Amino acid sequence: MQRADLVVEGIAALVEAAQRLLQYLVEQCIVEGLRRPVAAGGEGAPLAPAFHRACFGAPGRRRAIVNIGGIANATLLEGETLVAGFDTGPGNTLLDAWSRRHLGADYDAGGAWSAEGTVIPALLDGALSDAFFQRAGPRSTGREHFSDAWLDSLLAAVPDADPRDVQATLAALTAQGITRGLERAGFRADEVYVCGGGAHNDDLMRRLHRALEPARLATTQALGLDPDWVEAAAFAWLARETLAGRPGNAPAVTGAAGPRVLGGIYPGSAGGRWVVSGSGG
Repeated sequence: MQRADLVVEGIAALVEAAQRLLQYLVEQCIVEGLRRPVAAGGEGAPLAPAFHRACFGAPGRRRAIVNIGGIANATLLEGETLVAGFDTGPGNTLLDAWSRRHLGADYDAGGAWSAEGTVIPALLDGALSDAFFQRAGPRSTGREHFSDAWLDSLLAAVPDADPRDVQATLAALTAQGITRGLERAGFRADEVYVCGGGAHNDDLMRRLHRALEPARLATTQALGLDPDWVEAAAFAWLARETLAGRPGNAPAVTGAAGPRVLGGIYPGSAGGRWVVSGSGG
């Protein structure tokens, strides 16, 4: 199945969810943020870079804002100018899946388990040979690609691997995906700020620190916004832009033909202005 087909399926599911939600809300709901960038020939995601520019851009600073959710993405900022934004590959999705399989836990708290392991070079090289990591320019991906089945296909080459070493390798994959993404974009950041669940993974943050030196590495808390709140704030900002009739996408990020007002506005039963925004980061 093609990426565009999966996006369309996701949009359809969001529209249905919005209709159900509106049965319980008296206010309005904004969804379908992906639809117009896709219709304009773009990737659809990530959507957060325009917010990252508005919130974190600063004159004289070369910053990368890295969101590590299920999938990781990076926003590159030269001062207050958005240079680029793109998915970098798996963030927490494979780490969490492997933890569920072997620890019976939803995630590897603090990266303590991956810190006990040793990276398996053959497994890491095999993962990084995936065509996604060879792409330049606007790019997005999802769990439909970096899935359990994808990981299992790579593990066939190392059938006796220690689960801890696999976890360490998956942490290295997330870190390498991010650092290689910045390198492929030709962007040398002076400051890198992390948000999303991955900001709480101490082992992953240590790997990023080593790979990104001499750049400063911190979470977005250092810029005044809790790393757990950045994505929610981004969608609230995008919803505000939609209500104001202003474009919320960044064509340089998604490859869309031009600026687009994002989302559809679905009025609630009382016609108020309570807003829910969705459709991916």
